[in-house]
Amino acid sequence: MALLTPEDLENINRQLQEADSAVRKVTGLDIKGICKDFYGTTPCCEKVGIVPVTSGNGIIRNFSASLHAITKYFGFDSFVTDMPDVSGYYEAVKNGAQIILMADDHTYLAHNLKNGKIANNQPCTGIIYAEIASRYLKADSKDVLAVGLGKVGFPGVAHLVNKGFRVYGYDTDRAILEKTVSSLGIILFDPKKPRKFSIIFEATPSANTIPESVISDNCVISTPGIPCAISTEIQEKYGVKLITEPLGIGTASMLYSVL
Repeated sequence: MALLTPEDLENINRQLQEADSAVRKVTGLDIKGICKDFYGTTPCCEKVGIVPVTSGNGIIRNFSASLHAITKYFGFDSFVTDMPDVSGYYEAVKNGAQIILMADDHTYLAHNLKNGKIANNQPCTGIIYAEIASRYLKADSKDVLAVGLGKVGFPGVAHLVNKGFRVYGYDTDRAILEKTVSSLGIILFDPKKPRKFSIIFEATPSANTIPESVISDNCVISTPGIPCAISTEIQEKYGVKLITEPLGIGTASMLYSVL
């Protein structure tokens, strides 16, 4: 989770409320409704143990507290362990946690100790943001522009392809782009030949990755990317429905996937 900063996680409840409102306007459901419908699961008194991890770059300030707020927001009983790392894991299990949430610089996981299911944040985040985009009630076609085809973007694009969308893909890494085109059968998008899209899925760690030339009026941009893919000025100019939030939507996807 090295890309997140403490500032990204400030006012997490307000960010979740804003994201819920945006998702509801785009799809007719809130985030919980999307996760419940997509995964076919519902929380039922599962206790979540949140374990701080000190390896690598160490504990991100606000991270554990944010996970505690997020799990509570989505209806889970949760607690943060006093100890980090292996001692924290032991503490979580001893205190009755059924689901463990923990993250280092490379992997953020949810592990359901009761049924053995385990989830990685990257594919879960890509898939749920793609699912939200795919449910845009006012889409004018089944065409989607996908920008960023890495560890988050690729699973999201695969999900869109499996749902029958015609995906146009772009990534600055030519090898990743060609691999995705070859393995998923998506259409290579040429930025020099822009066209308008009503659905855009973006998953990069860079700002302003979506050119104005591809944005249609009232389109939806579903992006877990930090920083944001478009400027506030462009968003307001075209009435863009922006679905973005630093941690909660992906975490909800993980939790519902392991129930």
